Amino acid sequence: MLLFRNVAGNGSYSVSPEQMQAAMPKWQHWMGEMAQQGKFVGTQPLQYEGKTVRVSGVTDGPFAEIKELVVGYVLCKADDEAEAIRFAQSCPILDYPGGSVEVRAIAPFEV
Repeated sequence: MLLFRNVAGNGSYSVSPEQMQAAMPKWQHWMGEMAQQGKFVGTQPLQYEGKTVRVSGVTDGPFAEIKELVVGYVLCKADDEAEAIRFAQSCPILDYPGGSVEVRAIAPFEV
């Protein structure tokens, strides 16, 4: 899984909707290359607003003290961590100051 992070704005994403729209062809190309290799599984952006559930209750989030937000993800098939890192290194989120990609393996679920 490739998790996309970016710097939190003041109550919104640091990238404007217009900037996001202008960047879409680059994202489509990046994901299209993975798909042509049979490595793309799925993706979805995440809304800025959310809730945090704890034993003590439910609160609004993200919070002002959060410096980074997870803004989306791609599920991909990679033969190893090195291949997943190569996918991440060409991710368009890296074009933004504060943008980063976290590479995480999905652990098998054992009952």
